[in-house]
Amino acid sequence: MELEKRELSGREKDEASIKLLRKLGEQLYSSDASKRRTAAYKLSWMQEDGLDILKAVLFGDCPAHTKNAAAYGLRKMRGRMKKMALEILGQGLKCHDSSTREICRNALQLLGQKVPKEPRAKRPPVSHLTIREIKEKSGPRRSVVTRRTRY
Repeated sequence: MELEKRELSGREKDEASIKLLRKLGEQLYSSDASKRRTAAYKLSWMQEDGLDILKAVLFGDCPAHTKNAAAYGLRKMRGRMKKMALEILGQGLKCHDSSTREICRNALQLLGQKVPKEPRAKRPPVSHLTIREIKEKSGPRRSVVTRRTRY
């Protein structure tokens, strides 16, 4: 899968940083787990630009292992970006995609944050005291034949 073309935000300094961001964004989709984690970690050091890419991957239509790498990058954010990364992970708990919710839940738990449990659908109460009729068996009944002895 290839990373979508990003609009330049104006924060990028030069062509080299744009190429680096593009390269790291593509490495997030790698089949090698080590490359994915390394790319996510490097993106975590790139302030707003890295945050934008990690957020797009986390909320995008990506495989779960790519989203895990993005969550790893968000967990590794430092400084003033840490608060924004926590907010993004909190938003992920409300996402419609179940894999994103689970990944964000695990990431927040690893950071030591309190995460509310996911509400389960309530079932109607089952009454164990209801009396039900037992239906008679349908079909021919067998008669019991007693055995007679002959003298």
